[in-house]
Amino acid sequence: MTVRRVDVTDQAAAMIRRLVGEHGPVMFHQSGGCCDGSSPMCYPKGDFITGDADVLLGTIGVGTSDAVESPESDVVEVWMSAAQFAYWRHTHLTIDIVPGRGAGFSLEGPTGFRFLIRSRLFTPEEYTELGEPPPQVGLVG
Repeated sequence: MTVRRVDVTDQAAAMIRRLVGEHGPVMFHQSGGCCDGSSPMCYPKGDFITGDADVLLGTIGVGTSDAVESPESDVVEVWMSAAQFAYWRHTHLTIDIVPGRGAGFSLEGPTGFRFLIRSRLFTPEEYTELGEPPPQVGLVG
């Protein structure tokens, strides 16, 4: 089992491939609550400058499953601010897409769809594979 911090649904991957066809390679930054709430924001790769205050959550593959070698545009980086990651480090994130319109900064805005994050807590086994202790829950006493 290989634990990933971030995945993508097939429907979202199809939209990402469409956006790559229109804009070239893309990247995601999980918004921290400003403007679009907590939406995953899709930008042309390099248009959103990451730095010391950002964490690379991982990459998502959006190419076809039968590809022997994925070109750069098939592998999409997903970033989050380090401060936000401190709160979300215990969650697995899945980028999905639904009908609707975001606030307009993300590339899918004009398509009539918007990306969103679905999240769940990591299982104890996944924490072990990540090399992190599970968070303590409940009252200490």
